[in-house]
Amino acid sequence: MRFGLDVAQQRVSWDELVRRVRLAEDLGFDGAWGFDHFEPMYGEGPGETFEGMTTLAALTGVTSRIRLGLLVTGVTYRHPSVLAAQALTIDHASHGRLELALGAAWFEQEHHELGIPYPSTTGRFDLLEDTLEIVTRLFSGEVVSYQGRQVSLARAQMRPRPVQSPRPPIWVGGTGPRRTLPLAARYADVWHAFGTPGSLREAGLRLDRLAEEAGRDPASILRAGSLSLDDLDTARRHAAKWRDAGFGYLVCGWPAAGASQVEAFVRDVRPEFAPD
Repeated sequence: MRFGLDVAQQRVSWDELVRRVRLAEDLGFDGAWGFDHFEPMYGEGPGETFEGMTTLAALTGVTSRIRLGLLVTGVTYRHPSVLAAQALTIDHASHGRLELALGAAWFEQEHHELGIPYPSTTGRFDLLEDTLEIVTRLFSGEVVSYQGRQVSLARAQMRPRPVQSPRPPIWVGGTGPRRTLPLAARYADVWHAFGTPGSLREAGLRLDRLAEEAGRDPASILRAGSLSLDDLDTARRHAAKWRDAGFGYLVCGWPAAGASQVEAFVRDVRPEFAPD
């Protein structure tokens, strides 16, 4: 089982954000995860919020091992080609430590307040599909064209190629049977979903079928879930259920008790889930 740490990016000063990411690295977490928003989603008052992709770029300079990603990068916030260029830059700056998690975006209030277009649900998923196809093609380093529903390419090329081969791992999250799961089956290296192992069983089986229809081995798609660290006994039980259900990665939420609780999890719980 691999574990990442969600560093709870909103309403946190820059120095505290760096401290949390460095703590995750020092404790041996596989990844540190931020979020991709321009204003806080929860709580009161303005609060600090730092832009996601530039945050990842900056974090490459203060870390050396831990992998870096956003859960998730909303495709409405950046043109797909710009996102591909940013991802390539972070991949090289980190010497191959980027995880690229993509989603259709959902925080409508933020879009309206900041003047960012917020397409319909169909439009956002069309844009997600275009983004997945565009970043995949541009990461090849070859001259590529693509006729998309929202965005197209015409003999486009980006260099250098990514450090990671063939590209940074792509995460797709969600359980929507009509759009999300088919996209995960076609493009995802990692499928991330919220819920419980039991509630996600049917979606996981559908993902298996869709992957086979797309000519992929379902086992090539890593399954990822989320884990609360607020109570360690509960975390231990839930982690075991995720493992037994075939999930190989858990994103741990930053606990209310802070760093000491994260350290206690690493000391008292994580060793039980070390790779064989």
